[in-house]
Amino acid sequence: MTPDQVGGDGAKPAPLIVTALFGRQDQAWFDALRREHFPPDRNFLAAHLTLFHHLPPSVAEELKHRLSQETRGIRAPRARVTGLMSLGRGIAYRIEVPELDAVRERLTEAFAGLLMPQDAGRWRPHVTVQNKVSPSLAAAVMKALSRDFVPREVEIAGLASWHYRGGPWESHSRHMFA
Repeated sequence: MTPDQVGGDGAKPAPLIVTALFGRQDQAWFDALRREHFPPDRNFLAAHLTLFHHLPPSVAEELKHRLSQETRGIRAPRARVTGLMSLGRGIAYRIEVPELDAVRERLTEAFAGLLMPQDAGRWRPHVTVQNKVSPSLAAAVMKALSRDFVPREVEIAGLASWHYRGGPWESHSRHMFA
């Protein structure tokens, strides 16, 4: 491996993930749902709202700059949990956050030629609370969670980027809204 293939800390370059950060109470609520419904051997991440699943490591510094521009001095966007969605083998909460839609669109334009098909397509904001279970278990959990569901506001506190190296994500940058 040549020096330019290694990150500044000696680690291999890794794809970048971009997420929205929830306020403390909302993060705790989503995390509790994941602990209750996610298979324990697969639940090694905090609950998250993903904007991009895979950006190339070559955009790391530009990404930091753009995320900073999108948050510095900007009021936090209003967000709302509006319902549940089936993932077939899991369950997610649908999130409506129009101001974040606009942020994601600007980032999509900025990184257009570098996006994977999953990131280039239509964004469906959601927080996964169960995944990789049998369809029958997912259907039962969907029925149970739907029975008590009430739409609610959630706080979007900031944006973050993460290095993906195959296991738990490593922080790359955090950018808080005003």
